Amino acid sequence: MTSGATISIRQLRKTYVMGRVRVHALAGVDMDIPAGSFTVVMGPSGSGKSTLLYLLGGLERPTSGQILVDGKDLSAMDENALALYRRSTVGFVFQQFNLVPSMTALENVAFPMRFSGIRTGERLKRAKDLLTQVGLATHVKHRPTEMSGGQQQRVAIARALVHNPRLILADEPTGNLDSVTGYSIMQLLSELHQQGRTVMVVTHDPRMLRFATHTIYLLDGRVVSRDDFEKASALPEDEKNVS
Repeated sequence: MTSGATISIRQLRKTYVMGRVRVHALAGVDMDIPAGSFTVVMGPSGSGKSTLLYLLGGLERPTSGQILVDGKDLSAMDENALALYRRSTVGFVFQQFNLVPSMTALENVAFPMRFSGIRTGERLKRAKDLLTQVGLATHVKHRPTEMSGGQQQRVAIARALVHNPRLILADEPTGNLDSVTGYSIMQLLSELHQQGRTVMVVTHDPRMLRFATHTIYLLDGRVVSRDDFEKASALPEDEKNVS
């Protein structure tokens, strides 16, 4: 069974400068995520939840604050160390699938292994095994245009598993899917969690909460209580903008 990653975040801030405007995507976030948990981060568009995921995945660097994964400080890593961290520890699942249209499902899953010195035969065998694991044993030769949205997301999840990551980060993984297909993807992520991985999903889909062991609510770049989140979510848009 896979051993999940432990996460500790302290006073995490991320500010984007857009011309003369400074956008505070995260404004001092603290959280602890235990190994082997399934954490759902709920928040509307612009709440900072995707920024949080990209920082945790080492795709962006924080303006200030600290991110510790298994006791290792991401902000202290150089680009080579971050690349190794992304390859060895993290599996990403995105809303847009990000598959290569000209490649088959098998080739899409096998492709990331080319950069790890794994021989072609082993890459293809591992890719086929992963596609079988996500329920696509009969679709290994299909290209993205020949698959449904749910099937494409399953290919993307299989690709995220190629290096057996301890941490799965999913950014709105059901956002482009119908309700039935989206629920099947939620179940698949839950199965990966049950295998021992730490899973973090950022979403605005409340159905994901039934799979969560931990829930975090984000508003305007800050962690808030469930009550405050629900009160803010219940207000009309024009009232939300009144100070």
